[in-house]
Amino acid sequence: MALLRKINQVLLFLLIVTLCGILYKKVHKGTMLRNEGDDDAETAEEMEDEIPVVICAAAGRMGAAMAAINSIYSNTDANILFYVVGLRNSLSRIRKWIEHSKLREINFKIVEFNPVVLKGKIRPDSSRPELLQPLNFVRFYLPLLIHQHEKVIYLDDDVIVQGDIQELYDTTLALGHAAAFSDDCDLPSSQDIHRLVGLQNTYMGYLDYRKKTIKDLGISPSTCSFNPGVIVANMTEWKHQRITKQLEKWMQKNVEENLYSSSLGGGVATSPMLIVFHGKYSTINPLWHIRHLGWNPDTRYSEHFLQEAKLLHWNGRHKPWDFPSVHNDLWESWFVPDPAGIFKLHHPNS
Repeated sequence: MALLRKINQVLLFLLIVTLCGILYKKVHKGTMLRNEGDDDAETAEEMEDEIPVVICAAAGRMGAAMAAINSIYSNTDANILFYVVGLRNSLSRIRKWIEHSKLREINFKIVEFNPVVLKGKIRPDSSRPELLQPLNFVRFYLPLLIHQHEKVIYLDDDVIVQGDIQELYDTTLALGHAAAFSDDCDLPSSQDIHRLVGLQNTYMGYLDYRKKTIKDLGISPSTCSFNPGVIVANMTEWKHQRITKQLEKWMQKNVEENLYSSSLGGGVATSPMLIVFHGKYSTINPLWHIRHLGWNPDTRYSEHFLQEAKLLHWNGRHKPWDFPSVHNDLWESWFVPDPAGIFKLHHPNS
């Protein structure tokens, strides 16, 4: 009996030790999970404060992206996270330019864009071959590049931001809208801009209305177009509406039917967006996208108007780092010299 009692005591002791061990593990594990949860909550809070800005840095015009980044960073106190997108062979050069220049203090991520996603979706012929560069289509694939942000700003590289980017980020998107753009009917009055002869600002300038597929859309050719060089996008709506898939569908249709590649507007990346977002986008404050500065070398805005502008866009053939161009002094004031000495300005006043 004494032996049996001793065995029972040992078993009871072992049971108590086991229960204590299990209890310790549970408590310890719970603490670890809470700590991880706390970290996640802090990360989420930090992400809410960040303004993600996507901008492409193409090898031949990397100086444009750096000037745009410099202008954004210098004119805001907001916490900007720059997503600088490039092709594989230019990623190291992007990093070197940022880390060996005045931009070294910015918060950034370098993202590789793989052009294989465009295979079979772009027609080889275009009146402006430069518009066929793979990075022109990055804006179609924003959710694939940006995963943790609800709202995103996309900017073309040939822009300069003179206002606080927080204002642009605060653009209100209507319920059910995946993006906000600048409406091409909000162009300045004639006293503010001169010699924009031949400017395309309707769907007729981008889509070939001789084609049945375009006619069947039921969109009036006189409908105002919009410019996708500045986008404020809602990623949840974008994914919910499968915007990327819709854009790819119209790219594929163009390959098969030549619906817009040879149009006057040359809008290889613009045209699919005009179709997909027709009647389903919010508008950006006009001062946050003053465009067509690159339309022709004689185009000039009034100095007063330029001072009021929040964002300047040299869309068109005549870029401010080349000659001839207009208002290039406004662009040059934000230029960040290339540490590698590859990118150079090409006009008499540089």
